[in-house]
Amino acid sequence: MELSQLTIFLTVASEKSFSRAAQKLMRTQPAISLAVQRLEAELGEKLVDRSLKDGTLTDAGKTIYEYALKFENLRREMANALTELREKFTGKLIVGANESGALYLLTHIQKFRQLYPGVKIEVRRSLSRNIPQEVLDSSLDLGVVSYKPGDKNLKTVVIYHDAVAFIVYPDHPFASRKQISIRDLGAETIIAHNIASPYRQLVLEAFQKYQVQLHMDFEMPTVETIKKMVQSRMGVAFVPRMCAQSELASGELVEVPVRELQVARKIHLVFPAHRHLSHAASAFLDLVRKAHED
Repeated sequence: MELSQLTIFLTVASEKSFSRAAQKLMRTQPAISLAVQRLEAELGEKLVDRSLKDGTLTDAGKTIYEYALKFENLRREMANALTELREKFTGKLIVGANESGALYLLTHIQKFRQLYPGVKIEVRRSLSRNIPQEVLDSSLDLGVVSYKPGDKNLKTVVIYHDAVAFIVYPDHPFASRKQISIRDLGAETIIAHNIASPYRQLVLEAFQKYQVQLHMDFEMPTVETIKKMVQSRMGVAFVPRMCAQSELASGELVEVPVRELQVARKIHLVFPAHRHLSHAASAFLDLVRKAHED
């Protein structure tokens, strides 16, 4: 059974005439009659009493009419919902990000919310290495990562330029220095993030390259914990600068440039190259692109 058959039958029943239904639907009368006949054959019931000329329905026809009316109302409700989705942007947007990645979204989310208050936004915490696949699998609409995935089925747009910052507590001997060398870090206790990332790897490789002993005595699950430990004078750390902005501005932490570790970080918004995006995801992507162009 096709919905178009029910629509035709509903029109015949409402107009009480095959010819008037044909005119309303801009079809020929034989085509309308054939559609109703096919529906009757599929259901195994006569729906229209053809012995009468006023489009009288049989008992079976009256039952099918009620169901056809429900289908038509649902179809209209669906069409209205899609129109509202396109014009008013309702629905839900799911973006994947790790702990620091969520921070880079805040400005964009605030602007998006002002433009499209009807859209529900969920920033789902994910491991950075898993985000590209989750976008491909449609578990996420969009994703935020600090590297450019190599998959040809994904595209990216840069949403933020950040850097890896070396942070110390205000009374640390390095705090008054304009710059230090990585060789100065041989006696320091490094508090590290225990989540693998390209930038963690760059730090490890730099210590190996310059043959500096690395005392990575603490590995923590969150950047917030790392910052608190540095403030408590338990060690020093490398963190995304964006994640320490408020503490650096207030003087609770101090950033000291390390000559051999000037590492820029490009934050990418990841989206599928070929899959159709939802209206909400497409609007968010357009907003991010415009902000980057400006």
